[in-house]
Parts: sequence; structure tokens; C-alpha cells
Amino acid sequence: MSAETIILGIETSCDETSAAVIADGSRIMSSVISSQVPVHQRFGGVVPEIASRKHVELINSVIRQSLDEAGVTFKDLTAVAVTYGPGLVGALLVGVSAAKALAYTLDLPLIGLNHVECHIYANFLTRPPELPVVCLVVSGGHTDLIFIQAHGSYELIGRTRDDAAGEAFDKVARVMGLGYPGGPLIDRLAAGGNPAAIDFPRAYLENNSFDFSFSGLKSSVLNYLNKAKMRGEEIEQTDLAASFQGAVVDVLSDKTVAAAVKYGVSTVLLAGGVAANTGLRRELTRRAQSFGISVRYPEPVFCTDNAAMVACAGYYRYLRREFAPLTLNAVPGLKLGKDAY
Repeated sequence: MSAETIILGIETSCDETSAAVIADGSRIMSSVISSQVPVHQRFGGVVPEIASRKHVELINSVIRQSLDEAGVTFKDLTAVAVTYGPGLVGALLVGVSAAKALAYTLDLPLIGLNHVECHIYANFLTRPPELPVVCLVVSGGHTDLIFIQAHGSYELIGRTRDDAAGEAFDKVARVMGLGYPGGPLIDRLAAGGNPAAIDFPRAYLENNSFDFSFSGLKSSVLNYLNKAKMRGEEIEQTDLAASFQGAVVDVLSDKTVAAAVKYGVSTVLLAGGVAANTGLRRELTRRAQSFGISVRYPEPVFCTDNAAMVACAGYYRYLRREFAPLTLNAVPGLKLGKDAY
């Protein structure tokens, strides 16, 4: 093999068992994702114990498949990178245990990574943006605005105070009878609806805060549905989806662009599962362009949890020689920029 830096990434923080091999931080040699969505759909959400057991069943075969597809062996690897938090503790432990075993057996550096940090680096997989940037990480568990001055330097400038945007999508989809996961289903419905049909609230909070709050919007949708049911009124699902999504997108876009202007950056990154939402991509890009700010986001497959983003983030840590000890443990409440080892 050449003198490339080849990182094996492992991701098991929630309900995807994933492994990937990335060369020099941007050449995707393989990316294997085994999703558990069909397993959890009948429960309306992720069941932690079931997720952990599925990871145990799948982790070895997923790692083997990632190496086979990349055309490499364990001897070709430079380092092993793994998500160790935040996430479901049982699920995290599976990936961390596998990564530690490989690092010890192969005598390779072990790189422990924050899950939110990995989502950011999904934007660096193919065409790395120039820093500094502002990044909006928006998913089922996170809605964070982060100022990134340099690699490894993260300033959390805004976060959700209650429900994350992705949680709100899933809960609203559930009461609409759409199923799980709710985000993609609402996005598809919203494409055929009128976002001005229903005037749902937008929570901008006090003193121009960059924090988010979606619990009030969720409650407003529930109240609207309950009142319509009591009156015997028929709900136009497409208009409801478009109006709800519009309320979420307005707040996310406004605050992200305002943060970019305040911090003087020319590029905004979008990351996380909700980054695949077409309405958010379109509206954030439109509003940012009016300020001369460009918007970057990953391919949809790299918006949801995947190990390619883990290996990519691991590459930049490898360059800084930021390695974890073999005592690395899962940290379900891990904070961005605060390594727990």
C-alpha cells in the first residue's frame, strides 16, 4: 500500500451499525451502514436494549465488509477511530469495545470522537471547507449552533432548550399517523403543501438568543389536531406538514444566518440527520445567499449516522496526535470539545 493515512471508523451511537475506511480524510474507500430502522419501526422509536443487541450481532461482519470493500487488510490501517459519546450507552459500548480490541491487537492508535464532532466532519469528506465556519448540527438528539475557528476548536453558541428539531419531527409525525422515522415522511408531504396554511408559532427566545426551543411548536400542532378532531374537521395532511416544517425551518435558518453574520464567516455548514431535509437546505441557502454566505451540506447518506464521518474526523485528530487510551469508555452525555479521557 502507499503511504496514505488509512483510518477505520466505527459508529454505533444509536441504531446504525457502521464501519468505513477513509484515506487521508477525504478518499472514501468503503462505507458500510446497517440500519436498524425496520427493527424499531413497530415500536415508534429506538428501543435502547434492542439496539445494543443488534450492534453486538452485526459489528464484526460490518467491519469485515468495510475492509473487504476497501480492498485492505488490518495490516494496512493507520489508526482506529470510534464514537464514544454522546449516545445510548449500551450501543456506544459495542463500538468502543470493538475499536479498543482492534487498536490493542494491531498496536494502532485509538482515536475517541464526539458524535456531534463527527457530524460536522461529514462536510469534510469530499471537499473540505476553509475555516472558520458556523455549523448547524440538527438531528434527532441535537440542535446545536457551533462556531469552528480551527480544527478541534469548537464554541457552542446555541443549543436546544427542550426538544431537538428531529425529536419534534418524529413526535409530530407520530400524532399525524405517518410512522417512524418522521423527518423524511414530513419532508415528502410538505413538498405538496402550503406552508402558510396554518400559522404555527416561531420561538425566537429572548435577547436575540441563538438557542432553540421546539416544545411550544410541538404542543401547538397537537392542540390544532385535537381541536380539529373535536370539531369533526378533516385535516389536509400536506398543509399541516408544510406549515409545521416551515415553522421549524424559519427559526433554524434565521438563527444560523444571524450567527454567521455575527461571527463574520463566509461559509455555513449543515450537518446531522435533519440536514437531509430539502426544505431546510433550500431555505437556509436562500437566506444565506442574500448575505453573501455559502451553505455546504453532505450527501444525504452522510447526514444520518455513519462511520465515514467518524473516520474523517479521526484523520484530523490523527494529524494532531490526539489519541485516546485503551481505558476509553462510553460517555453517553459527552460534551463537545471536552474529551473524557
